[in-house]
Amino acid sequence: MNVFVAITDSLRIDHVGAYGNDWIKTPSFDKFATESAVFDYAYTEGLPTLPTRTAMFTGRFTFPFRGWQRMEPDDVLLAEVLWDKGVRSALVTDCYHMHKASMAYERGFDFVQFIRGQETDPYIVDMDDSVVQEELLNTYKPDAEGKDTRIKGSQTQYLKNTHHWKSDEDHFVAQVVKASLKWIEEQAKKDNLFLWMDCFDPHEPWDPCPPFDMYTDPNYKGINLTQPIPGPVEGYLTDEELNHVFKNYAGEVSLVDKWIGIFFDGLKDMGLWDNSLIIHTTDHGEPFGDHGIIRKAQPYPYEELVHIPWMVRLPGGEGAGKRFDQFIETCDMMPTVLDAFGVRKPRRTHGESILPLIKGEKEKIRDYAYIGHYQQSWRISDREWCYIKWLDDNILNKSKDAPELYNIKDDPTEQNNIIDDNKERAAELDAKLCEFVKKLR
Repeated sequence: MNVFVAITDSLRIDHVGAYGNDWIKTPSFDKFATESAVFDYAYTEGLPTLPTRTAMFTGRFTFPFRGWQRMEPDDVLLAEVLWDKGVRSALVTDCYHMHKASMAYERGFDFVQFIRGQETDPYIVDMDDSVVQEELLNTYKPDAEGKDTRIKGSQTQYLKNTHHWKSDEDHFVAQVVKASLKWIEEQAKKDNLFLWMDCFDPHEPWDPCPPFDMYTDPNYKGINLTQPIPGPVEGYLTDEELNHVFKNYAGEVSLVDKWIGIFFDGLKDMGLWDNSLIIHTTDHGEPFGDHGIIRKAQPYPYEELVHIPWMVRLPGGEGAGKRFDQFIETCDMMPTVLDAFGVRKPRRTHGESILPLIKGEKEKIRDYAYIGHYQQSWRISDREWCYIKWLDDNILNKSKDAPELYNIKDDPTEQNNIIDDNKERAAELDAKLCEFVKKLR
C-alpha cells in the first residue's frame, strides 16, 4: 500500500470539468474523477494557506483556536505518526510559506524538497530590478492612489525568480511533479510509501505560458496583469482587466491539470496505480469579484473560497465514478491517510477517515460544514442554508451586528442575504455553530 496526496493550491471547484465546468480544459482531473470517489460537499475548515495545511497535518479544526502560524511543539503531525510506523515519507512542495523560518511543516518527513521561487520568495537576490522593469510595467497595476509597494515588490521578486523560464517545463508545478516522480523512482522498495506533493499553483501570480493563455481575449490591449493588488475590484480594475485576470487564472488551471496528469501517468508507468491510494484536493478557492474583492483580501467565507474539489482513488478502484454528498473537511485528511495505512488516529484528532464513507461502512461524518478565519469570521452550512457570523468590525463592509444567511440551494453564489426574513433559522444555525465550537477541545 502507498498513499500519494496531490494538492493544487487555490483551485476553484467550479473550474473543474468533473464539477460542472464546461469551458476550461481539465482532462486529467476529469479522467481521474471517473476512476475515483468524488465528494461534492468538501470544505476547507480554516483559512487560508497555512491554517488549511495545519488542519490537514494535525486532523484538528483550527479556526476557533489558531490562525496563520507555525506548527506548535506539541502538535502531533501526520508524517510523525507515519514515521513511527515505518512508512517512508516525502514532502515535495513549492509552497514557500511552509519553508519560512520556524514554520516546521516538514516535521516527520524522511525526505523534504522545497522548490524555491514562488510569489515573494527571496530566491534570486543578485539580480538588479532594472532587468525586469519592462516586464513589471506590463504585468503590474498600482492602486488608484499609487501607494502600493508590497505587491509591486512581490511582483518584482517573482519576475526575477522566473526570468529564465522558456516553457511550461520550467513552471513551478512542473518542477514539483518531476521532483516527486524522481523521489518515487529512487525508492528501492516501492511499497509503504507516503508522498505529500504540494503544488502552489494555480495560486497567483497567474502567468500561464503559451499555449495555456488560450482563454484570454486576443483583442485585449491592456496590462497583462498577473498579480493584482488584493482588495476591492471597484475603482481598481476595469471589467476588461478583471476578465483578463480571470482568464489567466483559467489558463493556469489547465496548465496545472496537464502536469497533474503527468504525475498520474508516472505512477501508472511505475506500476503503482493499482496498489496505491491517491488523493487530489486543494486548500481553498479564489475570489474574482464574486463578492466585490479579488484575491483573498478579506476573510470572506463564501462558496468561491471555501467549497473545494476532493477526489480519492482507492486501490483497485473501489468507489470509482461514484459521487458522495456527505460533508468532509480538510481536518479529515490526516485520519484518512492513517486509516489507509491501518494506523489509529491520535487521541486529540477532530477529523474522521472518509474511507468508510466510500466503502459504505458509514453513513456520514457530520451534519454541517464548519468553517472560519481565526477571530474574524465563522460559517456553518448544510446543503440548503449557509450562515455567516462576523467576529471583527474591521472587515470590509461587514459588522459583528450583521450576520448573513443564504439559501445556497436557490442562491448558490450567495448574492441574496435573506436573514431578515428568516431570523429564526439564522438563530438556530448560530446556536449550532457556537455549540460545536464550544465542544471542541
